[in-house]
Amino acid sequence: MHALIVISHPRKDSFTHALATEVAQGVADAGQTHTVEIADLAAEGFNPSFSAQDHAYLKGEAELPADVIAEQERLERADAVVLVYPIYWWSFPALLKGWIDRVFTLDWAYGSGNDGKPVKRLGRFRFHLVGVGDSDIRTYARHGYWGAMKTQIDHGIFDYCGATVVTSEVLPTSEPGFPAGHLETARRIGRKLFASP
Repeated sequence: MHALIVISHPRKDSFTHALATEVAQGVADAGQTHTVEIADLAAEGFNPSFSAQDHAYLKGEAELPADVIAEQERLERADAVVLVYPIYWWSFPALLKGWIDRVFTLDWAYGSGNDGKPVKRLGRFRFHLVGVGDSDIRTYARHGYWGAMKTQIDHGIFDYCGATVVTSEVLPTSEPGFPAGHLETARRIGRKLFASP
């Protein structure tokens, strides 16, 4: 089985990268013949800007950009996808959101049926979301941020496309046991990535 870990953070020494490393180690701990590919969007220089060509593709007036095709092919090779990212303003960072904006395209991630209703095309995908936040979990709950994020991200993006969100974690850096507890959580996610339900 093959895991794709997508990282959205500009610094290699970030806690986000440390969590991604632990997820990868967890996959390795699970043994067998599992493989891991890491997509470091910042290091790879992925352009998150929805361009005129992206828009023209959406309107059926241009070909899909080559960098988007490459990302879709990378996703197609994966049996599980883990997104590891810092939480900026109660959502994805712009780089990761732009990756989704550009890569989750019409006719690949979703479509339109003859009846005009949306067609979900990513039913084969299993996503694991690991967000790193500074506020404690009580703040997320008190202000409704956790529910808003689940609505916007888990439901609004992934469910709309038919993908299954298996794990949806917020790991606040202000929580007791930081960082060891969160690193263990990340490793556990990796170990269970391909475990039977």
